[in-house]
Amino acid sequence: MSNLTGVLLLNLGTPQHHNVAAVRRYLRQFLTDPRVIELPGILRWFLVHGIIAPFRAKQSAHAYKKIWREEGSPLLLYSEAIRIELEQHLGSNYVVALGMRYGKPNIATAVQQLHKAQVQQIVVLPLFPQYASAATGSALQQALQTIARYKVIPNLQVIKDFFQNRYYINALATSILPFIHKDYDFILMSYHGLPERQMVHQEYTNCNMQEACPAINEYNRNCYRAQCYQTSRLLAQNLGISADKWGVAFQSRLGKLPWIQPYTDDILQNLRQRGVTKLVVCCPSFVADCLETLEEIGIRARAQWQSLGGAEFTLVPCLNSSPQFISALAKIIV
Repeated sequence: MSNLTGVLLLNLGTPQHHNVAAVRRYLRQFLTDPRVIELPGILRWFLVHGIIAPFRAKQSAHAYKKIWREEGSPLLLYSEAIRIELEQHLGSNYVVALGMRYGKPNIATAVQQLHKAQVQQIVVLPLFPQYASAATGSALQQALQTIARYKVIPNLQVIKDFFQNRYYINALATSILPFIHKDYDFILMSYHGLPERQMVHQEYTNCNMQEACPAINEYNRNCYRAQCYQTSRLLAQNLGISADKWGVAFQSRLGKLPWIQPYTDDILQNLRQRGVTKLVVCCPSFVADCLETLEEIGIRARAQWQSLGGAEFTLVPCLNSSPQFISALAKIIV
C-alpha cells in the first residue's frame, strides 16, 4: 500500500493571458465569490457583471501586460517553481500539487492529481501567510469541498496560516537582509488590504484602524490585520531594526468603501514629509511575485515615490522559490 503524503498548495490565481477578454473572465470568477464581495447573490452578480468587469477589465489588462513574461503569468510561473522545488526537497515520499482558486490549474485538477497518486494523507497549505476569509477561507472551502467528493477521504491536515512561524520569518529576514546592508532610511512592509467590513466580527470590535494592532492574543488570533502587524514585529526583531525605521501599510484598495489602514499611498506621502528619501519596500503577505507586487508596488508606488521627490525606492522580491523559503515550507509541512 502506498504511504505517500500529498501536499496541496493553494494560491489565488491569475488570468490565462493579459488580453482584455481573459482578464474579464478572471475578474468575473474572482469577484463573484461570496467571500470576496459580501453582498446578496443578485446584487453581487449585477455589480460584477454589469459594472466592475466591463469597466475594470481594460485597466487591469493594461497592468498585467506590463509584468507579463514570455512564458506567462509571473504568479503562475513562481507558484509552479515553488511546487517543483518543494517536491524535490521533500523527497520521494511526497507528491506536491498546485491548485489555483481562480483560473488554471484549478483546485479540482490538483486534488485529482493527488488522488491518482493514491496518497494516504494530504497536507493542505494555502500560500497565504496571514489568514483572510476572502483568500485563505475561500481557497480552503473549495479544496475541502473538492476532496469531500471522493468516496475515500484521506487523512487531512490543514495549515491555515504561518504568519508567525519562525521558519517563515527567518526566510523573510534572509531575503530582506541584503537590501538593508546598504544605506537606507526606512523599510515599509506593505500588505494586501481588505475592506473594513470584512473585519467587523466580535474579536475585532476593539480594533482601532488608526493604530497598530496589539500583539497576538486570544481575542485577535484570527484577525488578518493583527497577524500582519505580528509578522512585521517579528521580522523587525529578527533583522534588528529599530522601531523608528520600519512601518506597516495596506495596499490594493478598490471602490469607495473604507479599507483597513494605513494605506500604502498615504504612508508614502507621510514618509516624504518626514524627510525619508531612501525607501525599502517588502510585501510579506505575498510569497510569490504577482500583479500586486510587480505592478502596484514596483511600478506605480515607485512612480509615486519619485514624483514626491524620493531619491531611492528598493522593492524586495517576494520569497518565490528561493532555497530559504522552500526549506521553510518543508519544515512547516513536516
